[in-house]
Amino acid sequence: MDLTGKVAIVTGSGRGLGLAYAKELAASGAKVVVNDVDEATADAAVKEITASGGVAVAEVGAVGGTEVAEALVARAVSEFGRLDVLVTNAGVLRDKVLWKMSDDDFDTVVDVHLRGTFTCARAAARQMREQGDGGRLVLVGSPAGQRGNFGQTNYSAAKAGIAAFARTWSMELARAGITVNAIIPVAATAMTETIPALKGYVEAMRAGEPMPTFARRALAFGSPQDAAGLVAFLASDAAAEITGQCIGIGGDRLSLWSHPQQVAAAYADGGWSADAIAQAWSTTVGAEPQSVGEKLPEPPAN
Repeated sequence: MDLTGKVAIVTGSGRGLGLAYAKELAASGAKVVVNDVDEATADAAVKEITASGGVAVAEVGAVGGTEVAEALVARAVSEFGRLDVLVTNAGVLRDKVLWKMSDDDFDTVVDVHLRGTFTCARAAARQMREQGDGGRLVLVGSPAGQRGNFGQTNYSAAKAGIAAFARTWSMELARAGITVNAIIPVAATAMTETIPALKGYVEAMRAGEPMPTFARRALAFGSPQDAAGLVAFLASDAAAEITGQCIGIGGDRLSLWSHPQQVAAAYADGGWSADAIAQAWSTTVGAEPQSVGEKLPEPPAN
């Protein structure tokens, strides 16, 4: 991918997946605005990118509100003259089951993931529309937003909303030549280390051990860098016709997620009473109920 001449913002790019995205974009020729809530972390990311021959600057701020979103876009324009790509990666976790989740747990996660994606995308879309030559919004979703996940009321809801953003904004921005897609990455990060079934793989990778084939294929689980190529592709001219999609990436697997759609229907003249629904449910629309949550396969026996 040749992204020479393009300018990108990657939120939450001081470490983990965000840093991998920023490094990949810079390696492909894009000039990058790195963002993190911690100044030292953001500066370290910029140094890592520039040491490899890339071009990057840091803009420190907590994603969520309009002020930081507009500052990110303003920095891209002041430093590099334009904005072509936005990657909304910033995120936090506050995992608890429903009855133990506080207002602050809920609001913090929704503010960063959902509101932060909205405010940053709005600021970026305004700049791209003003430039008049298209652009790319790459929104970062999660399997939790596609399937739900135990203990993640806030995170799952926010990520489901981000998938809906991609579908809606792809329609709204089509005439401006701005594509909008959600990526659904899985990788060994501090976030996935909190998942019991994946923790061992994260620890092994940090110890320098190779990721097992089972993890890379059956779980689609690998390093952050394994997920970065999809971002560079979606930022490129090669992806100009791709929009409104939810695309999975991780380990050795690239996948396309379906959009929610009606899977069964039944009809009754005059409509449905509660008694009629109860009588018909198990043999009509309820015959094959939909599953919830990620069903991770068991590793092979040693």
